[in-house]
Amino acid sequence: MKYVKLGKTGLTVSRICLGCMSYGSKQWRDWVLTEDQAREHFARAIEAGINFFDTADVYSLGVSEQITGRWLGEMGRRDELVIATKVHGRMAPGPNCVGLSRKHIIAACEASLRRLATDYIDLYQIHRWDYTTPIEETLDALDALVRAGKVRYLGASSMAAWQFSRALYTARENGWHRFDSMQNHYNLVYREEEREMIPLCVDQGVGVIPWSPLARGFLCGNRTRDGRALTVRAGSDSFAAPYYTEDGFAVVEAVARVASARGVAPGEVALAWMLQAPGITAPIIGTTKLKHLDEAIRALDLQLTAEEVAALEAPYRPKPIAGHEQPRAAIMLKQR
Repeated sequence: MKYVKLGKTGLTVSRICLGCMSYGSKQWRDWVLTEDQAREHFARAIEAGINFFDTADVYSLGVSEQITGRWLGEMGRRDELVIATKVHGRMAPGPNCVGLSRKHIIAACEASLRRLATDYIDLYQIHRWDYTTPIEETLDALDALVRAGKVRYLGASSMAAWQFSRALYTARENGWHRFDSMQNHYNLVYREEEREMIPLCVDQGVGVIPWSPLARGFLCGNRTRDGRALTVRAGSDSFAAPYYTEDGFAVVEAVARVASARGVAPGEVALAWMLQAPGITAPIIGTTKLKHLDEAIRALDLQLTAEEVAALEAPYRPKPIAGHEQPRAAIMLKQR
């Protein structure tokens, strides 16, 4: 395994982060693995030297955190593990059971600690921007959790670059702990983050830990041009629909050509491309088959040539924002 610092912190993480959304309850998503099915994935990850694990309270409405906590508690040494989770999504019907208010953040953190069966969370992330709560309130609450010893580092997930920049300078101006990582939507068929967010993170020393680095399996060839889904997830995951464009399929074909020439799996090529991209700390890999995890680990040693990188990037065409609310629309909604 290879390791790197998270942004400009002293925290060392594996260059592969195991995403735990894939483990939970089939009542939430029919393609996720149950607790018993997930066990061997955690075992393989720890055996390979992965120390970075990412989940969220909303994944299977808490069941993912429970599974993550159980298997990491059984297989790993807490001091050697970096456990990340998130707050924002709705966990109950009440009006204060969603968002980034001080009340919800603190209650959600306590609940995540119980489910994860740990005394502290290594990386606590806001899952999205909350347009209904002042960012000052959110940052103050997160800072209080760090100072209380319940959280070690803070992170954020998909938002506009101007919002992230605002959060960073607001934390600095008030002497609060700032966000040390950005978990954003980024892969070979969605590269809009290269315009502003990733350059901002590089400039500010923020670690980038992209979600959906394989485009929900699309880059591995889980869907055909005629619309046929080749996996359970591909047949039920509506979020992946924006990938299914002419240039998207052209990128998938370019990945397949490079993979065939190298004698490796397409997923290895797609991840190798991401690992060489500027600013990337550790892509978050979700696995439902052990071979997915093995491919991700092998990708660490796959060095692409400049010509291969150019061939993989050539078909890309700009895309609409996907993965978070478009700021203009959200601001207009707030003003009404």
